[in-house]
Amino acid sequence: MNRIERILEFLKASPEDNFLKHALALEYIKIGENAKAETLFTEILTASPDYIGSYYHLAKLLEAGGNQEAAISWYEKGMAAAKAAGDQHSYNELQSAWEDLVY
Repeated sequence: MNRIERILEFLKASPEDNFLKHALALEYIKIGENAKAETLFTEILTASPDYIGSYYHLAKLLEAGGNQEAAISWYEKGMAAAKAAGDQHSYNELQSAWEDLVY
């Protein structure tokens, strides 16, 4: 059984587990299933806007796909969420990626 199949099995038992959804999205990126990854990241952040780690990956995915406007928006949402959570490391990482894209 490959990693995607294993994660999908775990998700059957815990369908709302953001860690598993995030891991699955990263696996989809590895095989070029970017639309599936984008859907999962968006689902995570819609349901749990405090799941800070997914902002960076979603924005990077959108940026790589040429959707700079959406990427900027997600970086900004992620910076706001990280700031609200007191997560300076994630804030700095998101801000750096945002600055690289904007400037």
